[in-house]
Amino acid sequence: MDANEILDYCLAKKGVEETFPFDKETLVMKVGGKMFLLMSLEKQPLSIAVKTDPEWSAELRERYPQITGAYHMNKTHWNSVMCEGLKRELIMKLIDSSYELIFESLTKKMKVEVENS
Repeated sequence: MDANEILDYCLAKKGVEETFPFDKETLVMKVGGKMFLLMSLEKQPLSIAVKTDPEWSAELRERYPQITGAYHMNKTHWNSVMCEGLKRELIMKLIDSSYELIFESLTKKMKVEVENS
């Protein structure tokens, strides 16, 4: 997947906003005001940071050399994913999982707002 495909995939989800809170290069996708994906628009090869369940994180890191603890993030929960060489389905599953983990952490009120957006 390229950056545009990832952006489109994320924006198709309910309540997602595209932000640049850190700099003009790091795209941050949020749901309910909370980050679920970070992506550098300048660096190659393409890399994203996504939140994952800690057990799954360990499994992913053992199985795929392209997946490591995310730089500047809690490495128990966040993974850096070099997209090159990974199947599209896995990247989409990682994005879905990150979105769901963040969505589930939202308050009931915020979940309703997201679902109605």
